[in-house]
Amino acid sequence: MKNKLYVLLLIPVVLLLSGWGSKGHRKISQNMAICLPAQMSFLKPVWTNFISTHASDADYRKDQDPNESPRHYIDIDNYPEFIQTGRIIQTYDSIVEKFGNAFVVDQGILPWATLRTFDSLKNCFQRRDWNRSALFAADLGHYVADGHMPLHITKNYNGGMTGQTGIHSRYESNLVSRYEAQIVYPADSAHYIENPGAFIFNYLYGDYKYVDSLLLADQYATNLAGNTSSDAYYQALWAKSGDFTILLMRNGSTHLADLIYTAWVQAGSPVMYPNGIDEADNADHLRFLQVFPNPASQTVNFPIVVTDDRKMVSLTVYDTSGTLKDTVLNKEMAEGYHKITWDVKGLDPGVYFCKMESGNISATQRFVVVR
Repeated sequence: MKNKLYVLLLIPVVLLLSGWGSKGHRKISQNMAICLPAQMSFLKPVWTNFISTHASDADYRKDQDPNESPRHYIDIDNYPEFIQTGRIIQTYDSIVEKFGNAFVVDQGILPWATLRTFDSLKNCFQRRDWNRSALFAADLGHYVADGHMPLHITKNYNGGMTGQTGIHSRYESNLVSRYEAQIVYPADSAHYIENPGAFIFNYLYGDYKYVDSLLLADQYATNLAGNTSSDAYYQALWAKSGDFTILLMRNGSTHLADLIYTAWVQAGSPVMYPNGIDEADNADHLRFLQVFPNPASQTVNFPIVVTDDRKMVSLTVYDTSGTLKDTVLNKEMAEGYHKITWDVKGLDPGVYFCKMESGNISATQRFVVVR
């Protein structure tokens, strides 16, 4: 049988909330490592490399976890006291008591998700659970980076309120990808943070001022180029926003290092031995994420992450006897996250396997078809 390949890329609304894009998130997490103090050098390179490789995992979970998206933003200017004082109630229970849980979640819970992830990282350090600590550190890096992306902390997150629709992806993905080589900044030594919760809110308050700077830069570039897609537009946008973009990403790396260092110190400064974390097999080239839904009755999604451009990737489906049922995919793939949606209606109920291959990399996942 030959099934139809439905979707190859995430739809734009998902990409809209992806922080700095995969390249920006990876750069922020990579540069965090050089900010860590010498006494944490045992974390390099395996633990720190794992964090940068998995820097966008939190974005990839949005497909499967409906509670994930609000962790990536806060429309902080929807709170009246922020407009009046530049601050909001910082305790989650207190702000929910005042505004209601539905309102708070609808505005986004980025600062509280960041703090909870910090606490989880500290707990893993205390237990010397180095594998899980790396996963929480990767998520912490993502949320910290989102907190340094101005459009993740405003209700005008995509420019719709100012006639600049599309600025979100133009800035975080397109501009950063074009000028990635110029985003270079020195290391700042990590410092211990006395109050991590206040620290998180303070950098959000400070980063909010760049919302207007970015919107003005987009307006300038659009007027100059007469469009929002040409080289002239992006050159003008970078000329106006490049300096503060580099500063924001530098601060993201430094503040991530500050929080990781603080979690480690609060956990008693444990030492990881060389075998403390499993190497991520081939994770720096290609990753096969969790198949969903599973069980499946209509379609099944095969999510993959390609970190090198133009990688040849194949996906094949087999039954339990090893019989090939279909070649779902066999083509060169661009760098990024891809969700391949495949029709299972022609399959009998039962257990099946999807095998991903690319060069010497292979991975297999099991899924179940039900009726």
